[in-house]
Amino acid sequence: MREHDEPRLKTALWVSAVLRQANMSGRGAVRLRKGDEDAGGVLAILVDRARQAVVLTRTITGEGRRAWIRGTGIAPVSEEEAAAYVDRQVRRDPDLWVLEFETDDLEPPFEAQVLQD
Repeated sequence: MREHDEPRLKTALWVSAVLRQANMSGRGAVRLRKGDEDAGGVLAILVDRARQAVVLTRTITGEGRRAWIRGTGIAPVSEEEAAAYVDRQVRRDPDLWVLEFETDDLEPPFEAQVLQD
């Protein structure tokens, strides 16, 4: 069985697990928007103490692996710019989940392959 043929965890279960994991490790994490329970896309907003943000968008690589891209670009943006990006994406895909994580280094507090820009 090729990797992209393997069953995928439902998005709602994955979201619940990463939020619980982040909160248990002392990092603030909240669900801002509930998406499709089974296969909704995910946006992860990472916010640091200076209130700078990066929005990661979950994607699938050419090999069928889950990965993340920096939707707002390589450099941090303001919270307002991050919110505007999220609003545009939700208008395009109303099944999106939106999560927010407090981080010191603008890195995801969950296992994630972030593709290079």
